[in-house]
This record gives sequence, structure tokens and C-alpha cells, in this order.
Amino acid sequence: MPLTSFLPLRAPSCAPSIALLLGLASGIAPSAMAQARHGGTLNWAINPVPASLVPLTTTAGGNTEIGPKVVEGLLSYDWNLAPKPQLATAWSVSKNGLNYTFTLRKGVKWHDGKDFTSADVAYSIQTLKQVHPRGRGTFAQVTEVKTPDAHTAVLVLAKPSPFLLTALAASESPIVPKHLYDGTDVGTNKHNSAPVGTGPFVFKEWVQGSHVLLERNPHYWDKPKPYLDKIVVRFITDGVARAAALESGQLDLGSGSAGVPLSDVERFKKLPGVEIDTRISPYVGNHQQVYFNLDTPALKHIEVRRAIAQALDANAYNNTVWYGYGKLSATPIGAHSRYHDASVQRIAFNPKAAEAALEAAGFKKDAHGIRLKLRLVYNPFLERRSADFIRQSLGRIGVDAVVESYDFATYVKKAYTDREWDLAAESLTNIFDPSVGVQRIFWSRNFKIGLPFSNAPHYSHPEVDRLLEAASIEVDEARRRQLFSDFQKVVAADIPSIELGANPTITVLSRKVRDYAPTGDHVRGNFADLYFTAP
Repeated sequence: MPLTSFLPLRAPSCAPSIALLLGLASGIAPSAMAQARHGGTLNWAINPVPASLVPLTTTAGGNTEIGPKVVEGLLSYDWNLAPKPQLATAWSVSKNGLNYTFTLRKGVKWHDGKDFTSADVAYSIQTLKQVHPRGRGTFAQVTEVKTPDAHTAVLVLAKPSPFLLTALAASESPIVPKHLYDGTDVGTNKHNSAPVGTGPFVFKEWVQGSHVLLERNPHYWDKPKPYLDKIVVRFITDGVARAAALESGQLDLGSGSAGVPLSDVERFKKLPGVEIDTRISPYVGNHQQVYFNLDTPALKHIEVRRAIAQALDANAYNNTVWYGYGKLSATPIGAHSRYHDASVQRIAFNPKAAEAALEAAGFKKDAHGIRLKLRLVYNPFLERRSADFIRQSLGRIGVDAVVESYDFATYVKKAYTDREWDLAAESLTNIFDPSVGVQRIFWSRNFKIGLPFSNAPHYSHPEVDRLLEAASIEVDEARRRQLFSDFQKVVAADIPSIELGANPTITVLSRKVRDYAPTGDHVRGNFADLYFTAP
């Protein structure tokens, strides 16, 4: 049976267990799930090539996928986003929401043989607060991390953070070894690309332009896991080449931008040697959008931004670019989120009104029919046809959006350091909570030159700041929903972006692969449970 199920974010109490659902989704009977066997090498595709392997100072590229196999978080999460033990075995939150106490796992060793202790946790949380793209918001209220003993860490907050207990996965808040980072320049530390962790796999090599090799950690605390002997991460940027490798069995797993072109999905569903998984990780919260650079003189005018929005047909985008597999959203908080406000409507597709508005704003057509010329960049996580669709759409109203294509590292520099763009087609996910995944984009205090995946538009709106800051500390759920609803309405009216919605995640895997994604972070989990069926 192909992997086409989608597990809900909130399951009723009478629902079958997550293990049962995953077993059924994997095409195996629940009784067979106990037959995990050791051995084998997983050939796994990642695209694009990451800038590092640990999601500490950046979440660029595939480091959120690769890193958690080596480094771990305090917690992991099921498909309902309920926390599960990882480096922490127990946790509690004080009644006032200002103290988070974690009991840490004993007997855990770093891959270099040093003991894992609470000092590592304290150092990592304080470092994430300073250098992680979302850490400044995620840990904004953390004033101190106390370490009363080697196996207890207490996060002390100035104000409540209702999302904090969900922010502690390895892909989001990795715990790194203090003894290898303290006193160094964290951004250039060699262990960002040659990680030392506590996880199920040990980093062995990164051959630039070719692969990353991870090997089984024989001393992993969760015995008898992991089951695989090795993981070979292969960087294959060409979609046709990936599809051929997945079809032939040279690759065992590819997901999202490292999977097959959407045009190939229906064909792959019929192949006997592979399975297709269409589930979207609730922890990642897929979302794509087009940002306006509000430092571009022409785009400071809301009439121009509205006209550009009127020229984009979101339904046509879904059908053309996403082959109908996406889920549209008119707001920055996607339809998959419980905080999504479905009453917020998209600016209606109306090219004639867009042309009239540009004419009235003084943007007349030149001899070539061009009213305005803009630079359009796109995150390589999106396929080129995303940018081409935008370019063609804007061309119809006399806006010449010149597409500039870059590799991932260059794109990040152009977009977030040099800011040499006018429109950016981006893939900034909602993550697990709007205070983490959405606030980073629209919060004026999160504009910082060189900080990837932050406030790209250079957006500043006092009321938006107030709403986001209030929601980030609001413990009353109804009140928090209202704050996020108000935020969505203000942003929709101000048009700093054009929201597209949840892009599809298509995972292609060999039929021998089992239990590759038992946690809510999907391929961003640790692969400790992954095993191959018998030949």
C-alpha cells in the first residue's frame, strides 16, 4: 500500500495509536514492526547542498535533515506534536510558566567520549538565543539556564513562552558539546560541518560535491538502535537525475526538494519498487510566499504591491507549479495551523485592475511595454518554474521581473546580506508555532543584515509588533488565537508579501525502507528506527 496517509495534528482520544497508523501507512502489519533488523547502508538524497551540517547558526540547506542524525535535542515529538524524551527523560513547567525543569539522560557520551552534562544544555540554549535564525525569538524570554547538578537543567524565563516546550527538537534547537564550542567563533567553528554529537550516527566525512558519510554509533544510549550500518547522504541537484536514481534503486530515499519532480509523481506511484509518502510534517509546517523588498523605492507604495498581488493567480500557481498537490493560504499562518484565520481573503486575481492601478500610480509603459523592472530571486528549494510563473504573470501587466538564479549559498547571501533583490520567492516554513515560524518574518526587531530566513522584507509595523509580542507570551489559548487572527488581518491589509500556502512534500522511498519517519519532524528525525526489510 503506498504511503498516502496524512496524520492529523490533533487526534481524537479514540483514535488508533500513532505506531499503528504509521505501521499501516508503511504498508506493513503492526506485528511486523517488531522485526527490525540490523545492517545496510541508506543512500539518501539531499538538495540543495547545505552550508553546514548542524542547524545551529543557520538552517540553510539540508542541515535540518542531516544534523539530527548526529546531534540531538532535549525532546522529540509525535505526529500530534506531543513531546517525547530524547536527551531529557522528564520535564516539568512551573505553574507561573517561568521555570522549565529538565531531567537529563544519564550515561550519555559525546562521540568523542566526553560525558554529556547540563553544562552542554546551558551553553547550547544560550548560544541558540544569540546565533540561531529563530533563536532570538524562541528563547527571547529565557534569562538564565541553571544547572544545579550534572543531570538537571532549569530554564528561567522573564515571561511565559507557551510554545517553548515544542521548540526543543534536534532540527530546531540542537544540543552541541560545550567543550568543542566554548571560547570559539561559533559561526566558523569547524564542528558545524564536522559535527560531534550524542546521536545514533557518527559523522565520518564530507566530500564536497559528492557526499556525507555517517556511521552507526555503537555506543548509542537507545540500544539496540540504530539499525543501519551507514548513511550516505548524496547531493544530487538535478531532479531528472534524482528520479532516475530513485527508480533504479541507486537511491533509497528522497523527499521534498530532494525527491522527484512533481510531474513524475503519478508515474512513480505505479512503480513496483518504490512507495510515495505525501504526509507533511506538522513540525515543519510547509509554507511558501513572495516577499517584497520594502527598501525598493517602487515597492514602498502599497498600490504597486497590491497590483503585483492582483497579477498572480494562486489557483493557477497551485495547478501549474505544484501540480495541484499544494494547499493554498491567503495568510502567513497556513491552513494546517490551528491559528489560521480562514476569513482572511486573498487579493483577487485581476490583471486589468492591476494595470490601471500602476498607470494611476505613474508607472507608464515605455516603448517596449515595460512599466517597471524588478529583480526576482528565488530560494533553490523552489523549482525554477516557480520564478518563471511569477515572471510570466507580472509580464502581462508590464512588470519585467528579471529572474536571477543562484546556488543556495549565494542566494542566502544575496537575499539576507547583500539584499540585492526586489521580489523574493521564498520557502519560509511556519515551523510548529507562529511565534517561531511566522514572527521571525514580520517582527521588526528580527531584521538583521546577514541573518538568514528572518525579516526579509524589512517590514516594520507597530501594531504587528504588538500583536506578535503579545501572542508569544499569551498562555490563554482563546486570547492567543484572537491575537494571531488580528495579526493576519493587519498583514493582509498591508501587503508586505504574497502568501501562497503549503507546498507539497513528496517523499519517494524504496519498499525495503521502514520506520523512516515515526516522529512529527518526518525526515528531520534521527533515523534511529529506520531499518531495511529482509531481501
